[in-house]
Amino acid sequence: MSLTIAPLPVPLRVLAVAELRSLVTLALPLVAGQVLLFGTGFIETLLAGHLGPLVLGAVAVGNSVFMLPLMMLQGVMFAVPPTVSQLDGAGLRRETGAVFCQALWLAMLLGLFLGLVLHFGAWPLMGLLAVDPTLTAGVAAFLRAIAWGMPALGLFMACRGLSDGLSMTKPTMWFGLLMCVALLPIGYTLMYGTPGFPGLGAWGSGLAMAAVEWIGALGFLVLITFGRRYRGIGPRRLLDGPDLRLILRLLRLGVPMAVSVVLEVGMFSAASIAIGHLGAATVSAHQVALNVGSLTFMVPLGLAGAITVRVGNAVGRSDRAGARLAGLIGMGLALCTQSLCAAMMLLAPYTIAQIYTSEPSMIAAVVTLLGFAGLFQVSDGIQVAAGGALRGMGDTRVPMLITLVSYWAIGFPVGLTLAFPAGMAAPGMWIGLLSGLSVAACLLTMRFLRRTRAGWGVKGKQEWAPPKPARGRAPGPQSI
Repeated sequence: MSLTIAPLPVPLRVLAVAELRSLVTLALPLVAGQVLLFGTGFIETLLAGHLGPLVLGAVAVGNSVFMLPLMMLQGVMFAVPPTVSQLDGAGLRRETGAVFCQALWLAMLLGLFLGLVLHFGAWPLMGLLAVDPTLTAGVAAFLRAIAWGMPALGLFMACRGLSDGLSMTKPTMWFGLLMCVALLPIGYTLMYGTPGFPGLGAWGSGLAMAAVEWIGALGFLVLITFGRRYRGIGPRRLLDGPDLRLILRLLRLGVPMAVSVVLEVGMFSAASIAIGHLGAATVSAHQVALNVGSLTFMVPLGLAGAITVRVGNAVGRSDRAGARLAGLIGMGLALCTQSLCAAMMLLAPYTIAQIYTSEPSMIAAVVTLLGFAGLFQVSDGIQVAAGGALRGMGDTRVPMLITLVSYWAIGFPVGLTLAFPAGMAAPGMWIGLLSGLSVAACLLTMRFLRRTRAGWGVKGKQEWAPPKPARGRAPGPQSI
């Protein structure tokens, strides 16, 4: 009679530590990449500021308008990392090449379409948005110039989606650094001019951004084509032409994410517009607090990308417990990082405010709003982390509805009511933003826990089989 001994289960603590280590390793380059992306905006504003208020105003308004097509493109291309990470987790790494090639087709077509809309719609938009007549020409020139970079942005996001989905996140950081460094000399030359070459002002700013975007996109594409770690995955299948079936599957996953991103950005834009009716001093304080919050948001945003990959890997290998652990560890890490950011804003608001202004009345207004910005750090971090976990599972439609309800049925209406009828001004609007983010954080977390609980599946069965390729083509993402 033989005696067999079952292997001892790995302690949860060991699994959690291993998951935390993997998540941090993936997230750090993504966080750095997001901060560098934020840095390009800082450099652009810095260069424009020394050319006077007309150029600075034109670049600021132009970037605000450009944000909408940018978020639409980025949201759609968010479909690539979970698709790739699920295939990689299922041991179908080579099949990610077909996904990547179709993502390139989608990125080029969508980027070209949005670029043409932006280029030819720049002047009509000026009248529609009632832009200050003194800024109209500069804003239109900026938009017509930066529109040339839209296809490049699409290509860059497709390349980033593939690389991040394969758990290779450092290229995103290095190409972000390249773009940030290249923007300074290119932007200075085009905006200020050189002997024999006149400065182009706001138009030059848009051209510089477009040029830098093409540098990053083509460099990333060359790396994937010839890089040893991407062998067998690169864009060589582009000659096969577009695969409408796979492109539609990417769109079914990506469009709800694009809508969610636009809804969130739209809430903050609408809040800024509403606060604009409260006077220049209030608007300036609001912009400072929003700028600080946007910078700290880069941390959970980069972390969310890593969570998407880790959860997607677990889905691909049919590991429900692994997906749940990756999501929970990620949300816990976001809670920790954003608690630190909140503490910084709540304990040292005067120090932060004095970086932006030396006027006592402005400092007092900024300090008040930084208190609210600190309070919503935790909610903002958890909602974006939970959203990243759900993306890794291929779950995007219900989160889109949660975003709609949280931001536009609760957040903005509450803020508007408190700011004006209740007379609380800017603090009332920030309370509304906090309420919307808090509701989103709770609902998205509950959605993730429900989707990963034991016994979840069709008719009580575990529907976690990894996707299988058909006729040599890669499948779309699976939803748990």
